[in-house]
Amino acid sequence: MKAMEALVSLALIGGVALGQESASCCSAPTQAFAASGSDMTFRMAHLEPEPRGASDKRGQFVSFPTPDGGTGRAYLVTPEETPKIYIFMIHEWWGLNEYIRGEADRLQADFPRVAVLALDLYDGRVAETREAASQFMQEATEGRIRAIIRGALSYVGKDARIGTIGWCFGGGWSLQTAIMAGKQAAACVMYYGMPETDPAKLRDLAAPVLGIFAKKDAWITPEVVAKFQRAMKEAGKDVTVRSYDADHAFANPSNPRFAKEATADAHKLVSEFFRKHLEP
Repeated sequence: MKAMEALVSLALIGGVALGQESASCCSAPTQAFAASGSDMTFRMAHLEPEPRGASDKRGQFVSFPTPDGGTGRAYLVTPEETPKIYIFMIHEWWGLNEYIRGEADRLQADFPRVAVLALDLYDGRVAETREAASQFMQEATEGRIRAIIRGALSYVGKDARIGTIGWCFGGGWSLQTAIMAGKQAAACVMYYGMPETDPAKLRDLAAPVLGIFAKKDAWITPEVVAKFQRAMKEAGKDVTVRSYDADHAFANPSNPRFAKEATADAHKLVSEFFRKHLEP
């Protein structure tokens, strides 16, 4: 269970060519959240991550074709046997950095039958400063991100059982990934990410959702969370929400001010949720 605890501690802070998608078919919530990177208050709310000590890496980078004619990239940690279950891990606005790769290693060690695929939504760019993170998040277009996710879905195959998890920027994309995965999605965890609130789009969601939020969040506010819950109910979908008396990015262990007790409690929920819904 140490790796599962590390997973939750990870909570950082998070067929048609997609380049042809129009704005009307794209996800307004994730676009709006990415735009918040230009907000100085938002940037200052994310403390720059503390250095992470070196560790042995168990996984490797893999690449796969994407439907927009490009190439996707991810960090993959696999079990000894051919995996049938994958957890798609979606990084926060810093990118697919060494910290996330290390946590992907530990998560897979805790679930020996599960492969962990940590997607790189920034195409190789990793931020070390708030300014760079803000730039990368805003420059990561909706079409390109969806192309990477669709390429990853093709990479694992149509018979794979999929779970998703992400934080902040990655929290919103964890939910979008679960929607895109259709019936293959078995469990979705999102930490204080911008949720989808359009019931029509949520009707394509097959997986139950565990949403972890912060009551003091100035961006993913309690009002936004309540709207998400209403939309899920209208769409007839399964959602569990836990809101903590904390601020945005409360579960970020690289943040000197992260909320340890709230993170530990969330860990228990995530552990139970994944074991109930993801593992057969």
